[in-house]
Amino acid sequence: MTRAGSPSRAVLPASSVATDVARIDYVELPSVTAHELTRGFYAKAFGWTFTDYGPDYAATSSGDVDLGLNGQPSEALAAPLPVIRVDDLEAVFDAVMKAGGIIAKPIFSFPGGRRFHFIDPSGSELAAWESAE
Repeated sequence: MTRAGSPSRAVLPASSVATDVARIDYVELPSVTAHELTRGFYAKAFGWTFTDYGPDYAATSSGDVDLGLNGQPSEALAAPLPVIRVDDLEAVFDAVMKAGGIIAKPIFSFPGGRRFHFIDPSGSELAAWESAE
C-alpha cells in the first residue's frame, strides 16, 4: 500500500552476490580530444590532484568516489563510465550474465586490479572492478 501521491515500488529479488562493498566508487570520463586540458580543468576548478598512469590516463585517489580521465583513443568510451567496486569479480560477472547483462569487455587486468564492462538492459555501459589488494 502506498500513500496518496507516492509512487509504488516494485520489489525485486535480492542478488546472490554480497553487496556490502558493491557501490560506484569510480567514474571514468573520456578525455581523448583534450586530455591535458581536461586534467588541468578539474585541477584548477576543484583543486583535484591526479596521478598519471602513462601519458594518456590520469586519476584522482581521494578514497571516496574517484575520477579517471581516459585519453586512450582505442579504449575511451564516448560517455562517462560508472565503475562498481566489488569483492568477488567472478561472482559478479556471473550475476550480471544471469540478470541479462551483456558483457562488453571480458575480465581484464589493469594497474590496481581487474575489471569487466557490461551493458545493462537500458543500454548503459558500466564496469565492475576488484582491487588487487
